[in-house]
Amino acid sequence: MLSPPLVIAASLAYLGLLFGVAAWGDRRAAQGRSVVGNAWAYALSMAVYCTAWTYFGSVGRAATTGVWFLPIYLGPTLAMVLAWMVLRKMIRIARRGRITSIADFVAARYGKSPLLAGLVTLITVVGIVPYIALQLKAIASGYALMTATPAPPGAWWQDGTFYAALLLAGFTMMFGTRHLDGTERHEGLVAAIAFESIVKLLAFLAVGLYVTWGLFGGPAELFARVMARPDLARLLTLGDSSAFAWGQWLALTLLSMLSVIFLPRQFQVMVVENVDERHLKRAVWVFPAYLWLINLFVLPIAFGGLLHFGSAANADAFVLSLPLSQGALWLALAVFIGGLSAATGMVIVEAIAVSTMVCNDLVMPVLLKRAHFRSRHGGDLTRLLLNIRRAAILVVLLLGYLYFHLAGEAYALVSIGLISFAAVAQFAPAALGGMYWKGGTQRGALAGLLAGFGLWAYTLMLPSIAKSGWFPDAFLHHGPWGLALLKPESLFGLQGMDGLTHSLFWSLLANVAAYVGVSLWREPSAREASQAALFVDVGLDASDAAGAPGSPAFWRGQAAVADLLPLAVRFLGEAKAQVLFADWARRTRVAGIQHIRADPAFVQFVETQLAGAIGSASARVVVAASVQEEALDLADVVRILDEATQLRAANQQLQSLDRLKDDFMSSVTHELRTPLTSIRALAEMMADDPGMPPEQRQQFNTIIVAETERLSRLVNQVLDLAKIESGHADWQHQDLDLAALVRQAATSMAEALREQGTTLTLDLAEPMPPLRADADRLTQVLLNLLGNAAKFVPRPGGAIRVTLRHDASGLTLQVQDNGPGVPAAQRTRIFDKFHQAEAGGRRPAGTGLGLPISRQIVEHHGGHIVLRHDTGQENAGPPQVFLSPSGGGRGADPARGRLKGACFEVQLPWAGPAQNNESSGDKR
Repeated sequence: MLSPPLVIAASLAYLGLLFGVAAWGDRRAAQGRSVVGNAWAYALSMAVYCTAWTYFGSVGRAATTGVWFLPIYLGPTLAMVLAWMVLRKMIRIARRGRITSIADFVAARYGKSPLLAGLVTLITVVGIVPYIALQLKAIASGYALMTATPAPPGAWWQDGTFYAALLLAGFTMMFGTRHLDGTERHEGLVAAIAFESIVKLLAFLAVGLYVTWGLFGGPAELFARVMARPDLARLLTLGDSSAFAWGQWLALTLLSMLSVIFLPRQFQVMVVENVDERHLKRAVWVFPAYLWLINLFVLPIAFGGLLHFGSAANADAFVLSLPLSQGALWLALAVFIGGLSAATGMVIVEAIAVSTMVCNDLVMPVLLKRAHFRSRHGGDLTRLLLNIRRAAILVVLLLGYLYFHLAGEAYALVSIGLISFAAVAQFAPAALGGMYWKGGTQRGALAGLLAGFGLWAYTLMLPSIAKSGWFPDAFLHHGPWGLALLKPESLFGLQGMDGLTHSLFWSLLANVAAYVGVSLWREPSAREASQAALFVDVGLDASDAAGAPGSPAFWRGQAAVADLLPLAVRFLGEAKAQVLFADWARRTRVAGIQHIRADPAFVQFVETQLAGAIGSASARVVVAASVQEEALDLADVVRILDEATQLRAANQQLQSLDRLKDDFMSSVTHELRTPLTSIRALAEMMADDPGMPPEQRQQFNTIIVAETERLSRLVNQVLDLAKIESGHADWQHQDLDLAALVRQAATSMAEALREQGTTLTLDLAEPMPPLRADADRLTQVLLNLLGNAAKFVPRPGGAIRVTLRHDASGLTLQVQDNGPGVPAAQRTRIFDKFHQAEAGGRRPAGTGLGLPISRQIVEHHGGHIVLRHDTGQENAGPPQVFLSPSGGGRGADPARGRLKGACFEVQLPWAGPAQNNESSGDKR
């Protein structure tokens, strides 16, 4: 055994190390170098789920029930499968509303109800007290075993566990109430929790390795000895299908699935402390892997203890008693520190989360009802808020100590933990239903919580106290007033279930039924409907993140910055309030705070900032008292939602245009750099070599001239396209014969086509009615299409066909070639700026602006240009074909002499928009 001073000194040293890690994390965050801004820290902080229950209780449960410790960890693993959908939505909702607790989350969904927030907080306090008692019991039992001290005396002032509770309260205050952060994020805390997750994992793996390979010859020998004893071998089986309690297994799995999300400490680290939702991608597999690792040696340690000690008495302490029995004192001390780490991590985070809820949702509503408190318009209340939270931490720890004395000795660690799990599971219907069902109402949530919590207390909490001897147990066996149907562990005659499954069944059934039934009884109020829209429609894309433009502001009335600024100073502090208001002024592009327009968006902004400090329900109360608010009805909510939807769509369009502008500038820069680089390189070579041979110098000059012409064409095309798109191009409209225009363009291309061995065929329906259009612009379109076709046809053997038809609606022009056609992967981008389609493994020369300019010109005339489906493309009609003069060539069908290739079609109406602009210099 170890001396008490050594164990105490080691424990204090470890707690000091945790505090040092937290302080270091806070300093790094203040310097802008966050240590928790990565997915590993986030995933490890989620392991605060593994408390003293995991460290000691899982071994004790495995020693008595075998594999029945697994559902407690199977549930969280399954929950992580849905984390990317459910948990990410919770994070976005919390970030948008600066939600700081599970009570705040539920209350905010149902109209920011103070009554609902207070009820959730009360349920949390009552439900979490047994869990804190569990940690105190684990610490007390471990210390007693390590030091061989006798059981504590009856007087509380002589009980070391009492002082341990006070010590944990002090450390928790230092961890979580050093400053009031409007975001309620504690980066130092998260860093410390991630660190303690590593410590408890390494310590548990160390004792597991020691038992498996130190006391036994490895897992094969250990499990061989277990299988040789029928009383132990049964612990490795689930039993046959008729004997196995599938209902209990499923109930435990469901219970742990809900608890990993709704336990206050889990909500704190997974939702409130999340700094980047993308961290979930790693956490969804790292957290389950952690659970698997920390449970890897649960069965070996449990079986090792049963084989070594011969019974399951005090099985919760096997992780300590096994190394102690072999004289491995330093290993035992390390394991004790690991257990202390598991317990303190839970207590610290849980107490911080609960103290926030108590301050915001129990104490603040009471203070706000006092006339003296409301009349204090000035003064910084942040210190008062911190002191309230510190007092709440102390009270919660003392309540945990009280429960430890009342019922802690009568229950195993796991049983105590499951009582708390069943309590927080009551939040699931209101929270999950509120995220996905707009019909949920405040009345429904209240009814469900009251019904579920009442049945939890009656069927599980009271029996636990009665079995501890602190309450008459006659009602357990006979029911109150002798009514057998009301026996708490077989309510309404339901038998065959264990106490936990029985309680979970009735409490959740009543909870869901009351929530849905009462919600359907009356439609939601305007405020409930507005909050429902924010929760249900938060979405899962980046545009719905916190602060996204277009978010609806559900407020109407009159407000003044002169009233809102002092309000923010009261609860956030002078410096923080000034920074927030100045930031809003910059975002809205006004000269200063005094010029801020107190519109609905600003009022909602102030309320949201206050919610981070005092909760959404209390923030709603104090803001409403400082402004002249008008009540909203459902029609107002619908109108605001419609306006927000339109604004969001407009903002997305602007973002899209901004991205297109960036892409355009990037492409222009790239295209300009290519010829400029070539010109500069050749010019430098000629300048550096005066004796260069004349023929090589002439060759270089020829290339420079060609590159200069290419650069000029690019600049002209860019300017031309910019003019057309901006509506500043000059359009010269006149009556013209399009057939004559086609022949003119063909004549200008004839020599170039002849040199490359390409045949051009014109199929023009004449006479052609006159078309009111810009001749130069349409000639530009024709030359672009002919030049584009000439790049892809075979040389020699190329063929291009131009077809012109007309009807009552307008003209149809087709330019088709016998090239390989446009690859399927490039058809959707053929009209993109600077896009050059590749065909036959080669990328032709050009700027990639010809087709985009052609489309702009055609659309200006009221028409459209498309790529007709060609060879290999899906199409309702047959591909366009024509007869090659050579009867063959690439892309031909040799048996029939028919050619297939890409076909661009231009359709121009007789009455286009250009006819409304007759002036020679009209602007679009």
